[in-house]
Amino acid sequence: MTTQGVRNHNYPLITIGITCFNAEETISRAINSALNQDWQNFEIIIVNDKSIDKSGCVINEFIDRHKSIRLINHDVNKGCAASRNRIIKESKGKYVTFFDDDDFSYKERLSIQYKRIVDYEYASGEAMIVCYSSGVRYYPNYYKMPIEAIGSKKEIPKGLMVADYLLMFEKIGGVFYGGGTPSCTMMASVDVYKKVGDFDINLKRQEDADFAIRLAFMGGHFIGTEEVLVEQYATFSNDKTSLIEYESSLGILIKNKSYLEKYGLYNYMMKWVELKHYYHDNRIIKAIPVVIYLLMNSPVKFIKHFFESGIKRMIHDTKINKMHVNIFF
Repeated sequence: MTTQGVRNHNYPLITIGITCFNAEETISRAINSALNQDWQNFEIIIVNDKSIDKSGCVINEFIDRHKSIRLINHDVNKGCAASRNRIIKESKGKYVTFFDDDDFSYKERLSIQYKRIVDYEYASGEAMIVCYSSGVRYYPNYYKMPIEAIGSKKEIPKGLMVADYLLMFEKIGGVFYGGGTPSCTMMASVDVYKKVGDFDINLKRQEDADFAIRLAFMGGHFIGTEEVLVEQYATFSNDKTSLIEYESSLGILIKNKSYLEKYGLYNYMMKWVELKHYYHDNRIIKAIPVVIYLLMNSPVKFIKHFFESGIKRMIHDTKINKMHVNIFF
């Protein structure tokens, strides 16, 4: 695809933001995919979040050849949320999109996502829009998992229906929630980012889900591309542990406690994420009392939740060759 079909032929500046931490083996892939975009007007901002490997050297080699790349070095490691906030603050573009330091984006990504946004704006009259791209994720055992973007077909998720899904796993029939709200596939106008507010620097993970929840409470629309535009490469590192995921999940639930309590689901969701944590750590003895609690206090919700989400997760983990057998989610 080219940009011929785009209504605005002035090609507004789009900022590609790349956050980097210890990615010396993969950052070249991300930068090359950014440089090769077919969009005619973009800038690249890279935040090196105090990498202790040779990421900085690799990035500097690109800067020597491509003066359009701007590099920001953090003096201390501040985390992904802070790096994304810095990119938005330094951006000169009308739109900002994020490329992860270990992913590959197809050359049509900016063109297609921009067109999806402006076409939806024109048709709906809405302005609070974020667009996600479909993609594929590769695992170390060569398992390939397709990821269909939220809002890429059927009814578009918007407003509280997205908050309810992310916070309580409550779905509305006919609405396509797809692969969630990962920041590595998103594009939005700078105005949207600023209205929603900064990514939460207190969350070491899931800052993108927290952002999406806040956008949802503001009535945001979540659209996606049917086209596969991103290749993700799953990696396992010290910043992706089960404990960090658990603490981040708790942080999001605590922030939204009053909303969850309106539906009587705060305690349920706190126990659910505790169960997920024990599952990922293969701590089955710890998980059993939590399962009993959920069955006794919220049997209908838990059984439905387990069969819609837990079973899928167990099948997924089998496919990516987990080194141990898990029986609970």
